[in-house]
Amino acid sequence: MQRHDEDSIRINPSILAADFVNMQAELARIDGADFVHVDVMDNHFVPNLTFGPQMVERIQATSPVPLDVHLMITDPDRWAPGYAELGAASVTFHLEAAAEPVALARRLREIGSRAGVAVKPGTPVESLFDHLGEFDQILVMTVEPGFGGQSFMPDTMPKLRLLADEARRRGSSVWLQVDGGIGEATIAQAAEAGADTFVAGSAVFGAGDPDAAIRGLRGLAAAHHH
Repeated sequence: MQRHDEDSIRINPSILAADFVNMQAELARIDGADFVHVDVMDNHFVPNLTFGPQMVERIQATSPVPLDVHLMITDPDRWAPGYAELGAASVTFHLEAAAEPVALARRLREIGSRAGVAVKPGTPVESLFDHLGEFDQILVMTVEPGFGGQSFMPDTMPKLRLLADEARRRGSSVWLQVDGGIGEATIAQAAEAGADTFVAGSAVFGAGDPDAAIRGLRGLAAAHHH
């Protein structure tokens, strides 16, 4: 497969690493990103609580880039469509939490959002192989979901590689996203394993110049993705 150029690499900064009180200013700092990754946690599916639809609606209204909403919540079958209805460009729910993942993905697409499915580090991905066409994005978590600032787990890479090989074999255009501990030291490894969409938190928001950080990460990923 040809090396990807930078156009097919996406960098999605995670607002978990942003200053919530100055959200509008923080969003303005990442206008060079492809999407903004919005982590919704319910203190039930994961042991942390962030925010819900009202905050996401405000982020949607002020963000210079489209929203990539990641729902770390119980019962996404009930709640995920509401986020698509708010206008989020992409809505990702967890495979472990969904009762009917394919039906939910179809519903999200029907509303007009991209449909994503996420898997925790310990969740196998083989059950997704026959349904790749139902999803626009598969998110392989590279940390246990719940908190920002954790270390990247390299043992999630074989699973990512499996998905990338299967997607290539089936001619699928599904985006493969990684989230957790992604920065200059780890992005090459994830790109080599087949990721094309990268969630970065402190590596972007912690930088003096977030747009330069985004460009740097995009260049590193493009150089290693093949």
